[in-house]
Amino acid sequence: MEMLTQNRWKKQASAGLLENCTGCILCSEDNGCITCHHRLFLLIWRDGIRQYGMCVHTCPPGYFGVRGLEVNRCTKCRSPSCESCFSRDFCMKCKDKFYLYKGQCFRQCPPSTAAQPGTRECQETCEPGPWSEWSACTHENRTCGCKWGVETRVREVPEAAREEGAACPPLQESRRCRMKKHCPGDKTEPRNKSKKRQKKPKTERHVGT
Repeated sequence: MEMLTQNRWKKQASAGLLENCTGCILCSEDNGCITCHHRLFLLIWRDGIRQYGMCVHTCPPGYFGVRGLEVNRCTKCRSPSCESCFSRDFCMKCKDKFYLYKGQCFRQCPPSTAAQPGTRECQETCEPGPWSEWSACTHENRTCGCKWGVETRVREVPEAAREEGAACPPLQESRRCRMKKHCPGDKTEPRNKSKKRQKKPKTERHVGT
């Protein structure tokens, strides 16, 4: 794929040479463009011992544009696995089978990161700290007076993971809990004691003799 891209640009450059160095201010018959109009970038590459120059509106993959006082140049990204870079050492997009992480391209994402196939980037993974103790069992900010309430616990996220915007697992959990039905100091109604039935005294029958 890279060779095809380079060959395409070389063919365009050759066509430019045949067209009397289109876009050039200063041109060499053997080496192509030497200087370009102020809006264009000078792209230079080597083919064996020969060097070719071409004036382009945008730099090809693997290069980035640098504007100067006298000439704007297409400068090659330092990493061969970089498709588009902001500066020589800071990549913005990697080639196929590579993943971008902090301006660098990797075949495998570094530890504590996870590959994102859709964007071909390495994203920080979130590893929260330990769970806290369960909170008091409450219902509508009350700790008593109801049969059931809810208690919660939380865990913290490292500062680095927050800054990177990493996707984190749940940081809070809740569960149902039983509350004290009566609060201290509440007056409770006395239970009605059922009256015991009074036993009637047994009457003994005397049989007359």
